[in-house]
Amino acid sequence: MSEPVIVQERAGGKYTQDVITSRHHLYADEPASYGSADLGPTPYEYLCGALGACTSITMRMYVEHKKWDVSNIRVKVSHKKVSRGEAPARDVFTRAITIEGDVGAEQRARMLEIAGKCPVHKTLEASSEVITLEA
Repeated sequence: MSEPVIVQERAGGKYTQDVITSRHHLYADEPASYGSADLGPTPYEYLCGALGACTSITMRMYVEHKKWDVSNIRVKVSHKKVSRGEAPARDVFTRAITIEGDVGAEQRARMLEIAGKCPVHKTLEASSEVITLEA
């Protein structure tokens, strides 16, 4: 089990939050257009960031293992809700991956395949369970 992340309201904006991990202190917020102070990323921006970071890290670990000449990996992630007929709207995350370096088409294809193996990707694709307890 991972270390818990503590999120609590803070002064600043209507929805401003402290996000406290075992080693870092971050902020989450909503934009000024929602009446808040825009002091940090929105929760969905954090979720996109988690997917992008995990994807890039997973690819970098693979590239290092293979000793391929990749100078930079960039992952641009977007999110939207998509409705299809009568079914409930689904969350759709789109990743645009840029690979810089001296690698051929076959290596690039393999790296894109490896992107699908990042743990956050797997978590988002699988059905998850959220358990809520009163502390």
